[in-house]
Parts: sequence; structure tokens; C-alpha cells
Amino acid sequence: MYELAADLTLIVHFAFIIFVVFGALLFIVSTKIIYVHVPALIWGIYLEFTHSVCPLTYLENWFLLEANLTTYSEGFIQKYLIPFVYPKNLTEDLQTYLAIVLIVTNIIVYGLIINKSKKK
Repeated sequence: MYELAADLTLIVHFAFIIFVVFGALLFIVSTKIIYVHVPALIWGIYLEFTHSVCPLTYLENWFLLEANLTTYSEGFIQKYLIPFVYPKNLTEDLQTYLAIVLIVTNIIVYGLIINKSKKK
């Protein structure tokens, strides 16, 4: 049961990362997404710049501890999502560069969207 909860938490963690990186593209579908995406983006940028640990990591670890597991058992989620969510070579410098890329990418996407909406 706890391992399943850890898996679900990891999936939510992965989805949140994808949303932070690509959520601005959902603005095309609904302009209201900005009210959810911008705070998530700010949180993601904050975590990268401060080299902090996401609270979802602590939740995942707690579930694993409760399941008497030190790591996830081998499966699709563990093989493909864990390396994405927790890269082994993640350094503080790389986190800073990722934060900058996140900022620049979202400025470009939101800039294109605003520019396109002004042309209408």
C-alpha cells in the first residue's frame, strides 16, 4: 500500500515538473491556466535557485520508509521516472542553469502568446 502511494506521489511529482516546464503552452487552451502555472513556475524556479528539496520528495521517502523499502522496487515508474525526477549528476551549478533556462523559456512562450493576442 505504501509503495503504491510512493509510486503515485512520484507520478504527481513528475507531472508537476512537466507542468512547470511546459505549462505555459496550456495558455492556448485556457487563459486561466496562468493563475496556476505562474505560481508553480515561481516555485520551481525558487527550488532550483535555492537548491532546495521539493516537499514531494519527503513525502515519497516517508511512504517508502513506511513500506520498509529503502528504494523503489524495479518497474516502469522506477526505471523511467526516477532518473528524470532525481538525476544522478544534478549539481548546484546545473540547477542554476536549469532555473535560467526555465525562466527564459517561459518568457519566450508567454511573450509569443501575448504578442499573438495583441495582433487579434
